[in-house]
Amino acid sequence: MRTEAIHRQEELIEHVANVDGVLGEMFLEEKKPSPDQLMAAVRRSCLQRKFTPVLVGTALKNKGIQPLLDAVVSYLPYPSEVQNHALDESAEKESRKVILNPARNDENPVVSLAFKLEAGRFGQLTYLRMYQGCLRKGDYIWNTRTGKKTKVSRLVRMHSDEMEDVTEAFAGDICALFGIECASGDTFVNQPNLHLSMESIFVPEPVISMSLKPAHPKDLDNFSKAINRFTREDPTFRVYYDADNKETIAQGMGELHLEIYAQRMGREYGCQCVMGKPKVSFRETLLQPVEFDYLHKKQSGGSGQYGRIIGILENLPPEDYTKVEFSDETSGTNVPKPFIPAIKKGYMQALEKGALSGHKLSGLKLRLQDGDHHIVDSNEISFIMATHGAIKQCYEYGAWGLIEPVMTVEVTAPVEYQGAVMGQINRRGGIITGQESSEGYFSLYAEVPLNDMFGYATELRSATQGKGEFTMEYCRYALCKPAVQEQLIRQYQESLGQGTASSSKKKQRS
Repeated sequence: MRTEAIHRQEELIEHVANVDGVLGEMFLEEKKPSPDQLMAAVRRSCLQRKFTPVLVGTALKNKGIQPLLDAVVSYLPYPSEVQNHALDESAEKESRKVILNPARNDENPVVSLAFKLEAGRFGQLTYLRMYQGCLRKGDYIWNTRTGKKTKVSRLVRMHSDEMEDVTEAFAGDICALFGIECASGDTFVNQPNLHLSMESIFVPEPVISMSLKPAHPKDLDNFSKAINRFTREDPTFRVYYDADNKETIAQGMGELHLEIYAQRMGREYGCQCVMGKPKVSFRETLLQPVEFDYLHKKQSGGSGQYGRIIGILENLPPEDYTKVEFSDETSGTNVPKPFIPAIKKGYMQALEKGALSGHKLSGLKLRLQDGDHHIVDSNEISFIMATHGAIKQCYEYGAWGLIEPVMTVEVTAPVEYQGAVMGQINRRGGIITGQESSEGYFSLYAEVPLNDMFGYATELRSATQGKGEFTMEYCRYALCKPAVQEQLIRQYQESLGQGTASSSKKKQRS
């Protein structure tokens, strides 16, 4: 063990000597540096961003925590050694950078950044990083984003989970305030006419999405409160509602990241959550044109319903799979013009749910060519129902298929993992469209169905030792594979109680 430690120390000296001139001269003269000289060389290299120390440990059993804190003190710059900038966002001029003064006095106005929010025993606890000036208890501060004025009624310094009340905080300090409504990344000043804004902390784009919903409908209020709090605390945790699939989608930096928030909802808000694969926005479309001639007639005493429409339902080209079109080609008075909006309305309503898998219809064009009406019984609802019936008729006599979103995927990873990454894309049904490499890294471009991309972030990191990353964006809609289409149709039929098992039972009973 001692021999291993000596060898590692020599390796450390050699690496630091490559980026630090003072230690480099000692290395060439074959002089062994003292611990203080080595630490000074590491600090100089860190300040110049030429050397990055890596320390290991685990918070679970408190191993390696003290060396990490010592390294922060010894190697990282003091607040006075860093030049910080703020953006002057005055209305009269364009945003420009302003250098902040790190002096620990009250000669300059306060400029601070709210970088963390936490729900404490006394309400929301806002952590402030002081970049300029002096903040005292009882002062008034303004949020430069909202313009809201707040009094500093209590100022504390945090020691782990313990609070120490203080009367003032200077530039370079980290303090905490209570009772401030703000978001992570807001800037606070002590002068209302000071339009300074700290440059926002870099927030990476989410790498994974999962559906999230409360296990019990009665917990919906607590679910909303938890989402509202967590999204304010953590900018990398994002939540939005997918109107197409009617589900809440949570985005984050990994599956573990999202699982922790789901556990916190159950622990802190009593709201057990169910997480799963997000639904994909499949669509149903027509594969070839089909003619229709549908008569809706209903008589139940008194004024009835009568409407007839004739035309063609066409499929649009693949580049227009996301569109729906309506064309009025009627002539004469068989279908009065006041009823055309009702037919279009019925067409749009019928597109909301298909008969194959329950998904929306798209990539269609309805050409209304003729029809018929009754002078008494025809009305708007008659032609709306006639249009619904015409779409059902097209399902009976037409050839239909399912289409799915295809994503343009760009994967970047070290060259040594190129074969593994290409194998992953091929297994997921992707089509590789190009690749390029430079400086030991390669970029691979492919088109992959969105339905096959779930869980790829975790798989890519595992295969590339955490060095690979990818981005994807919507490209187009394309026809599903037959196996995927059959699976979706079967699942939809089973949800309606029309699956193969139920139908065979009915046959046996009969």
